[in-house]
Amino acid sequence: MTLQPTPRSTVKRGRERAVVEREALHAVLDAGLVCHLAVVVDDAPVVLPTAYGRDGDTLYLHGSTGARTLREASAGMPVCVAVTLVDGVVYSRAAFDFSMNYRSAVVHGTAERVTDPERKLHGLRVLTEHAAPGAWDHVRPPSAKELAATNVLALDLTEASVKIRTGPPGDEDEDVAAGVAWAGVLPLRTTWGEPEPCPRLPEGTPVPEHVTTRL
Repeated sequence: MTLQPTPRSTVKRGRERAVVEREALHAVLDAGLVCHLAVVVDDAPVVLPTAYGRDGDTLYLHGSTGARTLREASAGMPVCVAVTLVDGVVYSRAAFDFSMNYRSAVVHGTAERVTDPERKLHGLRVLTEHAAPGAWDHVRPPSAKELAATNVLALDLTEASVKIRTGPPGDEDEDVAAGVAWAGVLPLRTTWGEPEPCPRLPEGTPVPEHVTTRL
């Protein structure tokens, strides 16, 4: 399936980097851990970094019921969510041509506040499993009080765009011929470190398999 660009989601700058396959959108969202939720509060834009999770073509977000940004986001106004993964810094021969190799996704839409208890729990499970696969069945589930204090939002992925840049710098021929500066890509790779047990764990408590499998 392919994305269907709208006036808001059509890539205008760097069109050659636009990717229209829906699988590419899913891949970017699945690879990220933090999104940035943009919403207007008191006629001014606010951008909130937050955790998220994807289930099919639905993105789940959550936060405190006391957070005004989430209340505004669920009040029927348009919102925007962005996820960016940096894969490397592109060193060019000219300062103007410096860039980054990246994968990014931008989603537009109207967030829905999830009120059905079962769906709310499902959304929180999706969020938890996205950040920490296998953790939901390992820990205590949310209590009624905790659920009441948590807002869960659902955002449809219908209106979205994806941009991806890969490869070397795109220097001008005259800069290449001048041969003045080093050019290339410095890749950026993120890896998991060794688990650091909570100091309040009983001594000798083993690290569970759902944690060690990520190493």
